[in-house]
Amino acid sequence: MLNLESSITDINRVGASTAKKLKKLGVETVRDLLFYFPFRYDDFSRLTPIAELQLGASANVVGQIELLQNKRSPRRRMNITEALVTDGTETLKVIWFNQPFIARVLKVGDRVSLAGKAEDDYGGLMMSSPAYEKILTPLRPPLKGGLGGYNAIHTQGLVPNYHLTASLTHKQVRFLIKQIIGLAASVPDWLPPEVKREAKLISLAEAIKKIHFPKNNSDIQGARERLAFDELFLIQLQAQLVKKNLSASRAPAIEFQETETKKFVDSLPFKLTGAQRKAAWEILQDLAKDKPMSRLLEGDVGSGKTLVAVIAMLNAALNGQQAVLMAPTEILARQHFETVSRLLAGFDVKIGLVTRSCKEISNNQYPITDKITNPNDKKIKAIDIVESASIIIGTHALIQEDVKFNNLALAVVDEQHRFGVQQRKALLEKTSPQPSPLKGEGVRERLTPHLLSMTATPIPRSLALALYGDLDLSILNEMPKDRKKIITAAVPEAKREKAYEFMREQIKQGRQVFVICPLIDLSDKLGVKSVEDEFKKLDKTVFPEIALAKLHGRMKAAEKEKVMSEFLAGEIKILVSTSVVEVGVDVPNASIMMIEGADRFGLAQLHQFRGRVGRSVYQSYCFLFTDNDNEKVFKRLEALAKYNNGFELAKIDLKFRGPGEVYGLEQKGFPELKMASLFDYALMKLAREQAVKLAAIDWSLASWPLLKEKLGEWERRVHLE
Repeated sequence: MLNLESSITDINRVGASTAKKLKKLGVETVRDLLFYFPFRYDDFSRLTPIAELQLGASANVVGQIELLQNKRSPRRRMNITEALVTDGTETLKVIWFNQPFIARVLKVGDRVSLAGKAEDDYGGLMMSSPAYEKILTPLRPPLKGGLGGYNAIHTQGLVPNYHLTASLTHKQVRFLIKQIIGLAASVPDWLPPEVKREAKLISLAEAIKKIHFPKNNSDIQGARERLAFDELFLIQLQAQLVKKNLSASRAPAIEFQETETKKFVDSLPFKLTGAQRKAAWEILQDLAKDKPMSRLLEGDVGSGKTLVAVIAMLNAALNGQQAVLMAPTEILARQHFETVSRLLAGFDVKIGLVTRSCKEISNNQYPITDKITNPNDKKIKAIDIVESASIIIGTHALIQEDVKFNNLALAVVDEQHRFGVQQRKALLEKTSPQPSPLKGEGVRERLTPHLLSMTATPIPRSLALALYGDLDLSILNEMPKDRKKIITAAVPEAKREKAYEFMREQIKQGRQVFVICPLIDLSDKLGVKSVEDEFKKLDKTVFPEIALAKLHGRMKAAEKEKVMSEFLAGEIKILVSTSVVEVGVDVPNASIMMIEGADRFGLAQLHQFRGRVGRSVYQSYCFLFTDNDNEKVFKRLEALAKYNNGFELAKIDLKFRGPGEVYGLEQKGFPELKMASLFDYALMKLAREQAVKLAAIDWSLASWPLLKEKLGEWERRVHLE
């Protein structure tokens, strides 16, 4: 007896091979299959007489088979199944390629429903490889212009289409879902009745049935609205509960050190932008409170987010407290360590670096040459750094190491917009209890550190507020005045040699070059450039006289560190890399970003790559290469050449591709959105209103156990815990 947790192999006609294909789509249970929603529908809701078929138009016809035979085409080396189908108005020729079994499934005299496109057949019309269904007995008398009352799921009505993997067909997926659709009634409807009533939403079981097998467009609209609301509601509810939790906890107040902060700002060789000043002041005001700050600092590539964070961390250090800056990669952590050490060289502040492979502490002199070590030349440990440094920079090794912070007051997280609840809790547990004047003499308590998340991924304000309702938002929308616009161009294959010659000239002038490839190893199947293949070609054939290196995720940390150090020092002139250099890497001397297989990346990601150059006074360039001549691809790359603003590009990319592809939702910590549109502001507003109302009634959610269970499951799935 099937239930929601049954394996898909328990479903009729699902063997090991089909199960393996479905697993690639994330479908392993009956529940997974029910929640594997279609992305579009073919409209075969009107039965078309054969005599009224239009060339090039998709249509559904129902008729009787008059002729059916298999043929062998010696020239094309394939089997061809031919049929003649008549409906009383006209006869239609139908052919299928390499499907000889059709002549065994169908017989002359059978009535069939066909769905496909009408094609030219030497002046007449035909259908090539249409979807077909044998009609057994009408469920009701045929209606004029209607479906004829047949229970057809592949060729009549609104026919769902699903994202597929190799050798899996829409027909297979529809057939399997049709067998289990009755189990939708056993899916727990976790949305509280009062929310459904106020938001005017249908039940979850009804939504699942209608999204897979709608009778009309109204069914699709009602189902999508319910399923999309569910996604947005969980995001908003989680945000409200995080806010409630934080409002009940205390943070160490960080007083604004005006004189020293002014001294730091005046020491900079440039002026802060207006946006930097505004964002820094918003953060400093938050830090002065004893309520934990939760703020997202969002700024385009090169807008100066790190400098704003340094102002906040300096204030923590000047208050005798600690600040932590966590970066997603060792390369970026190392870069932050050196940048912060240089910027704070005039202040008596110790700065530490903690990654899996590296533990260092600056002696407050720049450049960093000496390392503080333990007696007897023993290696420095994370605990030594945490006990002596005021500002600690590192990767997530910081919360994995067996250390305790003396008095952690501020956590800055770079390129990790969704710093998880569990990770914040881990930081809290690594913070030593502090004296609590509010709770009496001798009483100590753990204070919640202030949190500043930074991202260079350009997220439109409305989208950021929808996704991060628990975070306050600061946006850096100005660039330093001395930055030159990066010249961007899509380069046709015919001009590749000219591009190489231009690169050679730039290198002669002392500049450096990034070459980005989508893959590490060559993939014949995908037909896209790889780091290994491209490095060999450039090193041996194109630039044999120039120093090159490669960089990718499979290399050991020490190898990557060595390559980046040599590239930063100018010893390596061309760096061939995967997207590992996408965020944060700062090489002021690099003036060319060359991107192979540019169509494989989204605009937001391409803009991130482009931001690796143009970081000094030199004119910089971004060359986009692709062998994809699709018009949509061309328009996307054209947009990159036209716009230099990441926020504008994000809006364009969202319209082209959707949030999952633009931001890489799973990798970046975004919640999974199957049905919700991030442009449906009305539904977002409705979801937010209902979440606020529910949290105000009972923020423990004890009144709604199914909702509480669903929220916990959702948080685990999107890595919030």
